[in-house]
Order: sequence, then C-alpha cells, then structure tokens
Amino acid sequence: MTDLLHVEHLTAGYGEAVVLNQVSFSLAAGETLALLGRNGTGKTTLINTLAGATRQHAGSITLDGVALHRLASHARAAAGIGWVPQERNIFKSLSVLENLTAVARPGAWTAQRVFQMFPRLAERQANMGNQLSGGEQQMLAVGRALVLNPKLLLLDEPLEGLAPIIVEELLQAIRRITREEGMSAIIVEQHPQAILAISHQAVVLDQGQVIHSGSASALLQQTALLDQLLGVKNHA
Repeated sequence: MTDLLHVEHLTAGYGEAVVLNQVSFSLAAGETLALLGRNGTGKTTLINTLAGATRQHAGSITLDGVALHRLASHARAAAGIGWVPQERNIFKSLSVLENLTAVARPGAWTAQRVFQMFPRLAERQANMGNQLSGGEQQMLAVGRALVLNPKLLLLDEPLEGLAPIIVEELLQAIRRITREEGMSAIIVEQHPQAILAISHQAVVLDQGQVIHSGSASALLQQTALLDQLLGVKNHA
C-alpha cells in the first residue's frame, strides 16, 4: 500500500524550544493512525507541526509527494490537510451554513453531506457559531475540515469534554469518514480504546519521541503494554 504521509526525522517546537525530536512514521492512503501518549508528550505539537503552526527545526513531511515542510499553513490546506485543532476555531460570528460554505473546496464533501452526517447541524444551520453547544461546535469543526475535501484529516482530541451521547455520535461519524469513506486520518485522543478500535495504526509519543509504532488492533489487545506505554494503571 502506498504511503500518503511520510514523516522523517522531524524536529520541531515553539521558537527555540524543541518539543519533537527525530520523529519518523508513515501512514498509508486510506488508513487511520491513533496518536497516543501521556499529557505533555508532544501529540498536539505533532499535529500542529503537520498543519504548519509550529517552528520546524529539521526533518521532512511529505504528503502525497508534496513537501509540506516547505509550505505555509494556508498552502498546506490547499495541498490536502484538513485540521481540527483543540480550540475548534470555528467562525463564531457566522452561521453554521456560512462556516461550511466560506471554506469549501470542490469535491465529494459538501455542506449538505455534512448535514446528512450531523443532523443536529442541519437543524441549526441558520444559528451563529456562538449559539451552538460544545458538541455542536465540534461537529461543525469536523464538518468544516471535511468540506476542504482533504487527503488527510487531523483531529486533535475531538472527544474532549463532551457528553457521552455526543462522544458516541462523533465516534460513529469518524468511523464512517475513515473506515467507510476511506479518508486518511490522524487522531489524538485521551481515550485510547475508543480510537484504537477504529484505527489501523498506532504511534505512542513520550518526551517528544516515538516509543512505539505498530498495529492499532494489536496494541488494543495488549492491555499491559498499553498501560506501560501510557504510564497509567487503569485506562478504562
């Protein structure tokens, strides 16, 4: 299977501070990667670096043959990156529909397809972004990334702080987007079981370095190893 994303010897951080050190991994087209690790190990920094929001000191990032590390963040979106940061970054003074149509790029994912996936957004398409609940804002953030019709979707803790019913809705949507629709994705999440169950590959970071890389399903079944890698006794 052809690699869609290839990251090699990536060293990056904020200003002169180095957070990631010599990170290397690949992701095949149509696959999902679970990016795991304890708090402060560099997961968000890695997502931000792929999106172009940090200072890269060394290494390379290649997406479908394009050298992303040479591009500004806005150009990375055009090259195929769809980014859903922790802050969501929706336009709160625009309506739900305007949020989707303002950034849309030609492709299979349209505002109407997003509304089919998230009926809550369809019901609130005339509402302003600041009138949505946290869960609805997260759905809108995911939808806004989808209408870019990206080659790679980056999701940074998409389930954080959400009610269980919303978590289940989002998990089902992410599973459909990745497993059924075949979109490649990298997902950062504090609930390893939920994400490993819908991922193909797993990468675990510690102190800005890759300490484990392999099959997501194999890691999900190795409870003791998962506990050891994440430094917790109970990850249920």
